[in-house]
Amino acid sequence: MDRRQRKTRDAIFTAFSELLGERNYQHITVQDIIDRADVGRTTFYAHFETKDDLLRQMCEDIFGHVFSEHMSTETTHDFSGTTDISSRLTHILYHLRDEKRRMKHLMTGESAELFTGYLKRSLYEIFEHYDDIRTLGVPKDYILEHMTGDFAETVKWWMNHEEYSPEDICRFYMTTTPFLVNGFGAKNK
Repeated sequence: MDRRQRKTRDAIFTAFSELLGERNYQHITVQDIIDRADVGRTTFYAHFETKDDLLRQMCEDIFGHVFSEHMSTETTHDFSGTTDISSRLTHILYHLRDEKRRMKHLMTGESAELFTGYLKRSLYEIFEHYDDIRTLGVPKDYILEHMTGDFAETVKWWMNHEEYSPEDICRFYMTTTPFLVNGFGAKNK
């Protein structure tokens, strides 16, 4: 993608984020988005098939790197070479903090359910690869659903309590999730 295309795509993402902060997802039209982004209809459809596709790609843009297998050194944090779940979750939280403006809009109204669903699916894929989840006699898939839901709600709470660092939020989550009280070990894969 060339610089002009990236700029157009960013303008559409920004317009969409702002609109999500103002009204429900179902009340936002493609026309609203293109008016706010100051792009043409053809340009919008050259980048996105539908409004749902725009939301999906926005989530992928936010989380594409975060949920990759390999963590690298970045300007706000360095978790390269770590495999424990605490580091992985803190890494995710740093990215969410870096995307704070878009996150606030995505975590409100109807879009929150769609965004949270994407977040939970991505987290589920991470958690299921760890062997030493304490199941306490409960089916592992139930525990994974519980852990992903708790983390998504933790992120939602954090959006209104920005005074806490990613490390603080991870510590809160790790302390209050009974399956993690003793912490996770090394990744299974």
